[in-house]
Amino acid sequence: MEDELRCPTCKQLYANPVLLPCFHALCLGCALDIQTPYSPGSALPGAVNGAGGASSVGHNGLHGNGGGAGGGAAAPGTNPNGPGTRHSSHSSAASTASSNTGSESVTSDQDQSDKVSIFSEADSGVVCCSNTSRPVSYAGTGLLPGVGNVVAPPGAAYCLTCPLCRKLVFFDDGGVRNLPTYRAMEAIVDRFCAREALRCQMCETDPKVASLICEQCEIRYCDACRELTHPARGPLAKHTLVKPRGAAQQRESVCGEHEETLSQYCLSCKAPACGLCIGELRHQAHDVQSINVTCKAQKTELSHNLQQLSEKARSTTEFIQRLKGMSDKVTESCMEFERLVHAQCEALIQAIHDRREYLLEAIRMDKDTKIRILKDQQSNCTGKLQQTTGLIQFCIEALKETDSAAFLQVGSMLINRVTNTDMTWHQEVTNAAPRVSPIVDLTLDDAALARAIDNLNFIQMRAVKDGDERCPAAPMTPTILPSDCSAENNSVTVAWQPPNHSFVEGYVLELDDGSGGEFREVYCGKETICTVDGLHFNSMYNARVKAFNSAGEGEYSELIGLQTAEVAWFTFDPVLSGGAGSGLIFSKNNATVSVEGWEHRVALGSVGFSRGVHYWEFTIDNYTADTDPAFGVARIDVARNKMLGKDEKSFAMYIDRQRSWFQHNSIHERRVEGGITTGSTIGVLLDLERHTLSFLVNEMPQGSVAFRDLYGVFYPAVSINRGVTLTMHTAMDAPKMDYF
Repeated sequence: MEDELRCPTCKQLYANPVLLPCFHALCLGCALDIQTPYSPGSALPGAVNGAGGASSVGHNGLHGNGGGAGGGAAAPGTNPNGPGTRHSSHSSAASTASSNTGSESVTSDQDQSDKVSIFSEADSGVVCCSNTSRPVSYAGTGLLPGVGNVVAPPGAAYCLTCPLCRKLVFFDDGGVRNLPTYRAMEAIVDRFCAREALRCQMCETDPKVASLICEQCEIRYCDACRELTHPARGPLAKHTLVKPRGAAQQRESVCGEHEETLSQYCLSCKAPACGLCIGELRHQAHDVQSINVTCKAQKTELSHNLQQLSEKARSTTEFIQRLKGMSDKVTESCMEFERLVHAQCEALIQAIHDRREYLLEAIRMDKDTKIRILKDQQSNCTGKLQQTTGLIQFCIEALKETDSAAFLQVGSMLINRVTNTDMTWHQEVTNAAPRVSPIVDLTLDDAALARAIDNLNFIQMRAVKDGDERCPAAPMTPTILPSDCSAENNSVTVAWQPPNHSFVEGYVLELDDGSGGEFREVYCGKETICTVDGLHFNSMYNARVKAFNSAGEGEYSELIGLQTAEVAWFTFDPVLSGGAGSGLIFSKNNATVSVEGWEHRVALGSVGFSRGVHYWEFTIDNYTADTDPAFGVARIDVARNKMLGKDEKSFAMYIDRQRSWFQHNSIHERRVEGGITTGSTIGVLLDLERHTLSFLVNEMPQGSVAFRDLYGVFYPAVSINRGVTLTMHTAMDAPKMDYF
């Protein structure tokens, strides 16, 4: 409560508090200090305009709109319970005189409410005080320069800006002394000071109750310390010593005009009045009520509001105690969690040790098997060599035989044995190779495990049951890994890192259309890397990813831009071309194609185009038969056992040694002279910006535009038969064509 009792200007307990029309309070001395003389046309302090101006930062006491006290706690070393006399000598003297004599206008029995200026909800936050009981007229007054629509009333001599709400208050010649005394605040401060016995600030141990306060030193003294440290001689003789504030005195408010007890309360004027005031013209037709009844009603309402606020404060106190009690639970839970994490890590380490022993044992077994096989092969070769050596030695001895009849008896048999041995030697020994490799042809694939260890982290668990402290939560944002993302040809690869401390059931990857358009979902699953194929060339794709679980979806990650290739690099695709049963023969990394049969077979490229300008060429590696290879584009479902252009799914130019034709849906037209031989080149220009298809032979246009109005996805295609071999060249810049 002490903060509510401090003046927003001097930061001390209120001394002779006065009430501003905005229901903020000031010490009388502070009000005197900050009021300024006013003359028409003079510069004014800044004020908040209109009823909708800024509200006060902190309202003081039990008035206004509530809130903390302006100024806060006193600085260390100051007098927290002092009388609050840190003003100029003028204001201090005025405050002291007002407190001692009680004859000043601030503490007089005049009608304080009539001395407050008129305060309208529709004005510009400007209020005015007058020492008459009649309102000052606003008619004919002009706007003040530099203060918006603030209007100064006639006869204004002083003005003051509230230090809290910045509203401007005007006064007549009486100045701030016309403000009413804030009696409730004064009584509360007196009671507070009585409860908080002011102690001497000079006692070294066991401070005694202070008997005097020096207004200049702002230090409290007991009698002994005053005699010792603040004698009434020398320069200190001029200091003013006052007694600490005593208990609040019971006072009865009286009317300032009629000196009658204030017994009525005007609900229209919202001001107390005596019986004589009620009979005057100014209160005619106003709702009037007994001041005690009004006071009781407002106290009842305030008590009710306080009860509600106290209930909220009580529940907040219980919540704070609950938070404090959870500290032990947090410590206990973390210790248990540390034990579980330690046990889990030890189990993983043990599993790795067990797996290591298993792998090492597999290596040892492989070593033993290979050594055994090599020894068996060595033994077999040694036995074969011994048998062969024995046969050779026997034959040498037989050749030494001089008796022809005796030699011829075994000669044919020896010839057959040596021949057979030589043949089996060629098969079993000469072309023989080690049955096993001496090099271990295995490797340990630990990349996935290393990645899993890197991603080993905590995840948020879902609530076990209703009322559990742990609540389900949507996962946090994944982090895209730029170093692992790439773009190649017309495909992009996006990789991301799972969010920390989040339970994730899956991810959603989205791409825009490559032109900054709307995003669309391209992947939904548990993997943290995805490759998207079939995109447009020469396009910048933006990618984003989010995680989800049963509690909901998390936020999207930051965008990453991936640029596809400006020109397409591709080859023939054996699978799209019909697979192993197509009869096509692919070589040179699927860049060259040929066929054995006489029937035409269609070979498709590995990419499809739906946007952009693309150009590729074919080199005629072999052309020995009088056949008609066809070049062009086709849809994915083209007939693969017909010449290109024979169905509605393909657009082609077929050509022989002398001329060419354009063909689509079995309709061929526009014969163009000029054919091909071995070494010729055929260029195909697919312009999907103009939706046209054109051909070039040996770098010269073959006729005009072959086909127009091509929309959709098209694959590079050729059809060939026996005697033709082609090589496709891609990633080429499109030639400039000037015949469109």
